[in-house]
Amino acid sequence: MSGTIPSGESGRVERHEADPVVTVDDFSVDYVGQVTTHAVKHVSLTLGRGEILGLAGESGCGKSTLAYGVTRLLKPPALITTGRAQFHSREGWSVDMSSLSGEDLRQFRWDKISMVFQGAMNSLNPVISIQAQLEDVFTTHRPDMSRGERVQRCGDLLERVGVDRSRLKSFPHELSGGMRQRVMIAMAMALDPQVMIMDEPTTALDVVVQREILDEITRLRAELGFAVIFITHDLPLLLEISDRIAVMKAGEIVELNDAYELYTNPQNDYTKRLLASFPSLTGERGDFIRTGVSDDRLAESTERAVVA
Repeated sequence: MSGTIPSGESGRVERHEADPVVTVDDFSVDYVGQVTTHAVKHVSLTLGRGEILGLAGESGCGKSTLAYGVTRLLKPPALITTGRAQFHSREGWSVDMSSLSGEDLRQFRWDKISMVFQGAMNSLNPVISIQAQLEDVFTTHRPDMSRGERVQRCGDLLERVGVDRSRLKSFPHELSGGMRQRVMIAMAMALDPQVMIMDEPTTALDVVVQREILDEITRLRAELGFAVIFITHDLPLLLEISDRIAVMKAGEIVELNDAYELYTNPQNDYTKRLLASFPSLTGERGDFIRTGVSDDRLAESTERAVVA
């Protein structure tokens, strides 16, 4: 990360960093061309085991580029120029993800770290049934499973995210936007990954469905213990579900802190302006700190994270 992490981080942050699942060190990504764009600049951060880490910032600040770079999903002209990202397994071994290639990378990417992409309709194949797309995960990564086991597991996954298993025979266009997003979450957690990266998974959904999806994510995290990197420009949303939040601007992390501390005592001017950009539901106009997120909701989130 450019500069140092602001003071005032809570002991909870230290506990998360004491048991990391992913560490990113001095990570930089450029888009190389006639004019080179420095999209991510010397970012360092740690994702704790079981933590929800929010990654916030305006469009074009480098949030998705950072996530795609860590998971080795970037394509030319993107180029990782410095740094590395390490995965630390719950079994006790670690691997530098930049050292993986070919079949090793293919097996690792969905088994240990999975991703929920922005826009489920664009991620799902429109002419293949939900069952076939879910089964493909097991056919590729668990070839020893029988067909009956695959079908049973696919149905169990749908029910876990609140979709009836009868929808296995459906095609993506037959599902609502919220149901398609739940299918993507089911697909991402099919192999019990230890990290799930979510790239603006609720952007195209209405606020009621957004709330349902967020509740599902927090419930599943509590049940299964995976860590989450949740990417969005919606800072109030992150304040509700995140243990910590990293704020990005122009490829750099300008503030990284506990969610409640960042809400009540933002240190960086950009963070303050980002909070101020969201209208308040109550109170006087111009009161930037009232973003529509209730103190009770934040306190509940904070207490839940401490217990976790």
